[in-house]
Amino acid sequence: MTIEVRPATVFDDVAAVIGPKNPQSSVCFCLSYRIPSKEANALRGPDRADRVRRLMDEEGPIGVLAYDGDEPVGWAAVAPRSRTHFATFRKIPHVDDQEVWSLWCFRVRPGHRKKGVMHALIDGAVEFARAQGAPVIEGYPVDNDGAPVNQTMAYVGTRRLFEQAGFAKAVDTTSMLAGFTRVLMRRDL
Repeated sequence: MTIEVRPATVFDDVAAVIGPKNPQSSVCFCLSYRIPSKEANALRGPDRADRVRRLMDEEGPIGVLAYDGDEPVGWAAVAPRSRTHFATFRKIPHVDDQEVWSLWCFRVRPGHRKKGVMHALIDGAVEFARAQGAPVIEGYPVDNDGAPVNQTMAYVGTRRLFEQAGFAKAVDTTSMLAGFTRVLMRRDL
């Protein structure tokens, strides 16, 4: 399998990877850290998809997609921290005043897991942020020390994944996910 990572510019490809199986669902589409909680919780079904389309129209690519040929097989959410909830999220501290980009959500479609897609996604997200002029990128993975992470909650990545991509732990956070502490990992660009 040859994986190519590109900016997420095609809505149908974004929907194929992060859209919910049930079109009437009130979850996913990677909106929880992108828009106000009240709005995210109120959106149901097609309104969630429409909100993602609007975000893409307003901002351009709102992440990166991994492709195996023409098939979208993975997603990583990456954007300036100032455009996310991480801008004001008290449990994940700010390290300095740089115009940081955040990398916070991964999804790999069933049938494509354990084939290096996550590694390609993190590398592609770094390159995308760099191409947009980001001076630094950070992620907020779980520090699971090799322990199994529930697949549903593994969307933030693991400390090891980020370390393998050249990130270093910057600070601890008070954020928890699936019983694990999240750490702030950072990479200068």
